[in-house]
Amino acid sequence: MKCFVTGASGFIGSNLVHELVARGHRVKALLRPGADERGLFGAKYERVTGDILDRKLLQAEMEGCDWCFHVAASYQLWMRNYRPMYQANVEGTRAVLEAAGRAGCRRIVYTSTVGCIGLPRRQPDGSFKPTNELDLAKEEQMSNDYKRSKFQAERVAMTLFHQAGLPIIIVNPSAPVGPGDVKPTPTGQIIVDFLNHRLPAYLETGLNWVHVRDVAVGHILAAEKGRFGERYILGNQAGNWSMKDTLTRLEKITGIRATKLKIPYWFAYRVAEVSEMMAFFTGKAPRATLAGVRMAKYKMWFDPGKAIRELGLPQTPPEQAFADAVNWFRANGYVKK
Repeated sequence: MKCFVTGASGFIGSNLVHELVARGHRVKALLRPGADERGLFGAKYERVTGDILDRKLLQAEMEGCDWCFHVAASYQLWMRNYRPMYQANVEGTRAVLEAAGRAGCRRIVYTSTVGCIGLPRRQPDGSFKPTNELDLAKEEQMSNDYKRSKFQAERVAMTLFHQAGLPIIIVNPSAPVGPGDVKPTPTGQIIVDFLNHRLPAYLETGLNWVHVRDVAVGHILAAEKGRFGERYILGNQAGNWSMKDTLTRLEKITGIRATKLKIPYWFAYRVAEVSEMMAFFTGKAPRATLAGVRMAKYKMWFDPGKAIRELGLPQTPPEQAFADAVNWFRANGYVKK
């Protein structure tokens, strides 16, 4: 198939390009001028330079493409001005999906987030039951601008499916880890900080960890087998870990002792307030964000059973995902001696 990929230089996007090329597909990758292409090293693809808001460019470059993967997104937990994030995530999604429809793409895969899935609720016994695609998030659950913009973008995708009949499939990745996290992502930064002994304490939370390669393959499987108008959580059934569990496993993988000191939420909130106040004046991203602290209050545990059953989503052990990430960060100069 001839495939058009936005966000091709990002963590998920670059892994997707590698997986598509490995399976014999042809790839046109949309990249901004000056994009960091280190994650794409070794992959054979056709470079398209431009922006997701350039409708004329999008439609012209998508002509003749069978599949479109819209992976691009603005993913920051703090910005001085969030307007560009909404432009990219909401209006950019509208522009890409409409252009793909006009160009005649037969399958359009939109990359959303598990942030658009309803959050797990505490059970009477104190445990948390992982949620699935049927658990609808409410807009008031959108605790930061990134989640809010992605929530609005997913509604755009569903509207274009229902009203315009576009062949859209939505995938909702959880927390990917693995090789090729060039920037790195906020979740990858946890591993980098751990390796550099920069985690003297932790804030308890819960995440669903998944190998980034499984997420990339899940995109391809969605294009091959996904049902139009459906959502698929790309996660791992064995990956619902607390942060304490995560650090314990990292200790086992790396041999580096994990901290036992847990930060109370009120303290983390005050630190984030000060950090963001300083960032507003310096222009440098804060080490701690209010958005991150607010998200940490919840156990973000999800059930990817639907993607496993309908798509055949691979389930690489999360421990392997972390080991692969650790090896990649060490091999690529992210760990100080």
